[in-house]
Parts: sequence; structure tokens; C-alpha cells
Amino acid sequence: MIRPLRAEDAPALYAAVQDSVESLSYWFPWCSPGYSLADAQARVARCTVTWKRGTEYGFGIFDAGGGMLLGMVGLSDLHDVRRSANLGYWVGERHRGRGAGVCAVPQSIEPLAGLAPERAASGLAQRLAAAGRPGFPGAPGSGAAPRS
Repeated sequence: MIRPLRAEDAPALYAAVQDSVESLSYWFPWCSPGYSLADAQARVARCTVTWKRGTEYGFGIFDAGGGMLLGMVGLSDLHDVRRSANLGYWVGERHRGRGAGVCAVPQSIEPLAGLAPERAASGLAQRLAAAGRPGFPGAPGSGAAPRS
């Protein structure tokens, strides 16, 4: 399951990043051994602000019970003119290989559904949701529970 991050999620975000710093740092320049709790708190605060502005949509990826942070997924760089958006995600090392990221992607595009068609990233939501084909655990309309 995904949901917007809350201030109380910062320690879990910090721990998830620290547990995976070696692999994440290859892909994400912000991730380094020096990543701190203050960095995690700043990330959560930034997600809250950009969500309210409608400029980025960042979510925590949580286990099925919603208690353990597994990673993050989000939409950023939304362009009206180009009708596009960036989608990115990461899952902590110990939680990889169980479908958490793949199940989180279709859920993450739901904020685009309420936007004007020109903000809907040229059907990005429909294409990504279609990629979560029926029968895939956690895909919208599949009736199957996501793997955690």
C-alpha cells in the first residue's frame, strides 16, 4: 500500500535509506552514508509541500498492514506542454523481489486522475494502470492482494 508520508515516518525513512545506502547511492545522488534523520525529515516536509502545490506526488510504500516503510514511489516533473511526468521508485534491499515497487506504481498515478486532461500526462495514468494487468497481485481491478 502507499500513502503520503507523514512527519512521524521520517525515522522509518531514515532507517530504510541507511539499510540500502550502498545500492541506492548508485542511482540516487542524495543517498550517501551521510544521509541523516534531518535529511529524512526534510524529504517528508518537501513531499508535503509539493503535494499541496500539485507539483510532485511522493508516497511511502508500506507493507500490507501499513506499519513498515518499504520504500518510496512518486511522480515529479509534471509538464503540461510536454504532457509528461517522471515516475520513480525505490524499495529497500531487504524488501526487494516481492512486488512492492511494481504494485505501488499503479497506485501512485491516482493523483493524476483528478487533474485536467492536459495534466494527465498524455494518458500516463491509463498506460501505467494497464501495465498492472488483471490477475497481477495488487493491480487495480485484479481482486488480488498486493504482495508485501
